[in-house]
Amino acid sequence: MAASNGIYVLTIILYSLSVFAYFIDFLQNNRKANRAAFWLLSIVWMLQTIFLLIRTFQFERLPLLTPFEGLIFYAWAMVTLSLMINFYFRVDFLVFFMNVVGFSLMAVSIFLPTGNLPSDLEEILTSELLLLHVTLIILSYAGFTLAFVCSVMYMLEHQMLKKKTWGKRLLRFGSLYKLDRFTFVTTMCAYPLLLLGVILGFIWEGAIFTLPLFDPKILGSLVVLLYYGVYLYQRAVKGKQGYGMAFYNMLGFIVLLANYLLTSEWSTFHLWNDGG
Repeated sequence: MAASNGIYVLTIILYSLSVFAYFIDFLQNNRKANRAAFWLLSIVWMLQTIFLLIRTFQFERLPLLTPFEGLIFYAWAMVTLSLMINFYFRVDFLVFFMNVVGFSLMAVSIFLPTGNLPSDLEEILTSELLLLHVTLIILSYAGFTLAFVCSVMYMLEHQMLKKKTWGKRLLRFGSLYKLDRFTFVTTMCAYPLLLLGVILGFIWEGAIFTLPLFDPKILGSLVVLLYYGVYLYQRAVKGKQGYGMAFYNMLGFIVLLANYLLTSEWSTFHLWNDGG
């Protein structure tokens, strides 16, 4: 336990330094700061992975079931996506903005209890179906987060172009076309993960308990599915794109966050869970 706590604290410290170095690069176009931030982020990913593996062996289950573990896995997914984007696409500011969100998740986890589930709940919840449900939900949230970051960057770059604010910073945002495409593709990839995760949650809940159809978490998840479904329909079928769709996608993430953070408090069966 002491070792995992030490890794957790070190991860947060190094993660904060990485985000700070990316921020310096954002302000000053400092390539040395950018390289330092990338290597710090790589170390953060390794520490997060080790931390999750330690909890796996410690509790003899995948570390996904408590609110604390859900946020850690969410942050790990964000760092993983960041490193992949940095390697394949080289969109520096996208990595920076993503890790502002990722670090915020890690920071929130500080205020959550780090212990295991009560033994009676652990017996009920340690189910392959439930673990798959939670995994798919969190991975979909990571995808929607990436789409949100792309939308915010699109809107910022759009405003900079309107004001004719030229410079190196503008070039490092990437093209509006690429940001619009990233938003659409990541949303399109995240949507089926969320849909399948919700379906598996219904199946598991119906098999274990009486399914409360009017539970706030269920209703909230259906609202999120409907909202992003409308986005995909407008984007793929109607062919709409640009600033308006970026703004719509950004609002979708706010709806998703409200479902993740708020409805769990009112739910009858997600109080112990990660918000998925």
